Amino acid sequence: MRWAVVATITLSVFIVSGCTKKEQTQAEKIINVRIGAPEKRTVRPYIMAVGTLKPFDEVTISPEVDGIIKSINIDEGKIVKKGEVLAEINDIDFKLDLERAESGLKQAEASLANTKTEYERKETLLKEELVTRQQFDDVSTRRIIASSDLDKARATLSLAKQRLGKTRIISPVNGAVKEKRISMGDFARASVPVAVIIIIDPLKLVFSIGEKDVSRIKAGQEVAFTIDTFKDREFKGKVSTIYPGLDEKSRTLTVEALVPNSDHALKAGFFTQVKVYTDTEKEAVLIPTTAVVYDESKAKVFILDGNAAREIMVRPGDTYGDMMEITEGLSGNEKIIVVGQNNLAAGVKVNVLK
Repeated sequence: MRWAVVATITLSVFIVSGCTKKEQTQAEKIINVRIGAPEKRTVRPYIMAVGTLKPFDEVTISPEVDGIIKSINIDEGKIVKKGEVLAEINDIDFKLDLERAESGLKQAEASLANTKTEYERKETLLKEELVTRQQFDDVSTRRIIASSDLDKARATLSLAKQRLGKTRIISPVNGAVKEKRISMGDFARASVPVAVIIIIDPLKLVFSIGEKDVSRIKAGQEVAFTIDTFKDREFKGKVSTIYPGLDEKSRTLTVEALVPNSDHALKAGFFTQVKVYTDTEKEAVLIPTTAVVYDESKAKVFILDGNAAREIMVRPGDTYGDMMEITEGLSGNEKIIVVGQNNLAAGVKVNVLK
């Protein structure tokens, strides 16, 4: 029994001794790292998104009268202006209707003039009791009817003029022809589309943002974006519309911005990389995004403290390219370990590589 106790004590001493040596070996392990200094920079917070350019509006053009197309002045892609004649319908029948309406108006005016003259004459005769009340009432009725006929003739003439004017199919907006659906000699029917025009100045930039950023979006915020076609050019716009609800599947909110396009360089359908500026410029401490180590819900960085690594808990802010803002935890004067940090623990010795 005594020998068993001695053996147990000896074994315990051996184990403790072995653990101590192992810990010492681990503590003395040296990790190669590279360091960098935080950057103090003026930044402007923004949200990144991917967007698509769309027409501001799309207008379907239809004639208001039936007829054969006698001339056409549109083709796909053509830029048109508000008030420009896109096509004309053969107007011979409409001109004849106008002439008949003008003639009818003259007849109605002459009829009313004659009836008024007769009315005035019989009104005088009635006072002298030279005509009966019935005769006077008859001419009074005819005067009222003639006046009504004149009003109808004027309305008919006005309608004839309008119908003649509608033989010219006019663009109601400035834009570009997206579709042409008629040709010379086609019979156009009222309310049947003959062309589609899209408004391309301004354009709408449509994009989506994540649920966590919804509170940062407001109407009127500045938007900047780039497209692959013009890699060295940045375009701008302003947030105009914020949709009232999130998409249930993606949990994102759709936002629209208006984008000037006076030179028509931008085309509907372009994909864009979008920045929505959510605040004014401010001073910030930035470090490489890769320098931040995440431990569950916490974020930390390692700094050089003598010849060892020291752990500091930080609060990350917005990202700016490959740099991240640190809102709490750093003063900006530390030596940040930017390479090798994933192999570190607090107190581990490091070798700084140049």
